[in-house]
Amino acid sequence: MKSSETSSARRLASEPADVDAPSRAAAKPLRRRPQLSEEVATHLRGQIMTAAVQPGDYIRMDETAEALGVSVTPVREALLTLRGEGMVNLVPRRGYVVAELSRTDVEDLFWLQGAIAVKLALRTADVITEEQLAELEWCNRQLRAALDAGDVDAVQDAEFDFHRVHNHIADGRKLAWFLLAATRYTPAHLYAADPEWGDVAVDSHARLIDAYRSEDRDAVVEQTRRQFVDGSTRLTRHLENSGIWS
Repeated sequence: MKSSETSSARRLASEPADVDAPSRAAAKPLRRRPQLSEEVATHLRGQIMTAAVQPGDYIRMDETAEALGVSVTPVREALLTLRGEGMVNLVPRRGYVVAELSRTDVEDLFWLQGAIAVKLALRTADVITEEQLAELEWCNRQLRAALDAGDVDAVQDAEFDFHRVHNHIADGRKLAWFLLAATRYTPAHLYAADPEWGDVAVDSHARLIDAYRSEDRDAVVEQTRRQFVDGSTRLTRHLENSGIWS
């Protein structure tokens, strides 16, 4: 069994709503906590990255707060954060509007994630033990079970847990932090709800573990990059189908 350090941790993933704009959203109320503004920001990132809200759409603070069951303050703080990230722009006397999101933006996000992940994977290859390989296999079985059960939340947890365990082995805390920060812009719920993506993830994890066992560093790099290339392709296709680049 996994230790408490690597137990399943539910990450705050960017989760797209089932509507076209937060002003029209029927979202679940968010729990009140000190990090509430970041939770709101995560929700809005998910909507922007999946084109649930599109470039040029205005995000109304009062309507968003009502939809999420929070006060206006964390929504305002979240929008300030997103403005600093270049995801929304402030239009004087009108409010916050969703910024442009280009194909290059998506490519850059996944390139950065992949570059960091490869660095961590090669460090892992130098130090990973048989016990740690067995732990990764256990995590991958949990992911397979969640996919078979069709439990989207459990899929998100299991996928995050696999990479959390993996990156802990590399002992690159700063790199792991940068990778986690970069993955804020990938809509985890979108992927977790896609069984085809799940099959690729499980297979890639298994091949990565085999590459570690055989000390095949080229295969380690290939399988690490594979998931990020796949993720970029799927998100780009989703955004193309949304019409934001028409």
